[in-house]
Amino acid sequence: MISTLLKAASVAALLSSSAFAADTDWNERFKEILGKSITFHTAEGHGQVPAYAAYLADQLKAGGFAAEDIHILPHGETAALVVRYRGDGSAGKKPILLAAHMDVVEAKREDWERDPFTMVEENGYLFGRGIVDNKFGVTSLVTTFLRLKAEGYVPNRDLVIAFSGDEESSMVTTKAIANEHRDLTDAEFVLNADAGGGTIGEDGKVLSYSLQAAEKTYATFHLTVTDPGGHSSRPTGSNAIYRLAKALTAIENYSFPVNTNDITLGFFKAQGPLTGGELGAAMTAFAKNPKDKKAVATLRKQASYVGVTGTTCVATMLEGGHAENALPQSAVATVNCRIFPGEGVALTQERLQKAVNDDHVVFTQRGESTESPASPLRDDIMTAVTDAVHANFPGLPIIPAMSPGATDGMHYRAAGMPTYGIESIYMKNSDGFSHGLNERVPVATIPVALDQMYRVLTTLTK
Repeated sequence: MISTLLKAASVAALLSSSAFAADTDWNERFKEILGKSITFHTAEGHGQVPAYAAYLADQLKAGGFAAEDIHILPHGETAALVVRYRGDGSAGKKPILLAAHMDVVEAKREDWERDPFTMVEENGYLFGRGIVDNKFGVTSLVTTFLRLKAEGYVPNRDLVIAFSGDEESSMVTTKAIANEHRDLTDAEFVLNADAGGGTIGEDGKVLSYSLQAAEKTYATFHLTVTDPGGHSSRPTGSNAIYRLAKALTAIENYSFPVNTNDITLGFFKAQGPLTGGELGAAMTAFAKNPKDKKAVATLRKQASYVGVTGTTCVATMLEGGHAENALPQSAVATVNCRIFPGEGVALTQERLQKAVNDDHVVFTQRGESTESPASPLRDDIMTAVTDAVHANFPGLPIIPAMSPGATDGMHYRAAGMPTYGIESIYMKNSDGFSHGLNERVPVATIPVALDQMYRVLTTLTK
């Protein structure tokens, strides 16, 4: 409900406000596209991403975009979508790339209260898998492109949509967009609709807007223990499952060193006074002294902030044994890490192995990791985002931040294109159910999001 979005405002006031330039027709068009988007089961293994890309391409063609400017790029069972909005070139600059991803994390119908692949509106929220991560971002970019085209807007440089198809898994399409298809996607910088966003306090007050300028490195390890096994009636002193369980307990009890950079310290310094209470005080104390043990302990109890204080690793999958009446011959655990910039994968693995302290536990990295630098805080982007946010929330603090997770942005940064997360959702931390059950987004944030995206893109291309 709007009370969770703005102080002392009503839905009618929000939608009629001159600040929210996206009129009701575009709000409804957004909901129509978003609702259809949710029906595509774009989790890995279902092969639905190409169909979703084709649907989005059809919407853009119907909205006036030339077929030759729309490219569906197949990659195995998935695909990427690249769409060029041609400008007049008067800026004399490279295009701006606009990123989001079409795939989602798997969702099981039996676990959800509602069908995860049917958008449902209840009590001021929209529910569905990917409603936040990241089909809201996809839809906001598509709707804004349609609106700009309908208004006859001609940007002073090209705008290029780049939607990946496997951000939640291998990111093969992202790597291809950033490297192999550079003829279609080369840009001065990237605006990522899958990071950043507005924070609302539990009292309904809008606290701040976060602009993502850095993110952590994604790395996954398999921990494997093998054993000769034997008959379950003759247990020995060696058991692969028990040994692996001890290793995982050691990782559970291990705390990675506190780490900081200018972006994270600046974030906590700005966010502390806005958050208030014990948590806000911990943020302020941490910004002053990252060695403050009490502040660190408080922040690391918070799921939203533990990853901003250093590297995190957590067990996410487990398998072992081959028969109920046999001693296990193997046990394997998957441990997923989000590594603080500059720490590196090798050092992280070394620390985990030292914590486990068992040579029988074999570490194997799964896949490759991409490490990326923080993006410089450009004046033009900071000004455009600040003006867009302040048009709706005057004086709201704009706080550069580092994402504790990983997005497509790391591949663009690694490829030499600075990337900035400008997602325009405003919501409470307690409403954040991305990757979890009953993922949802406040309905009232739609006009805010559309207005903000429209203003950012037009400001940067006038």
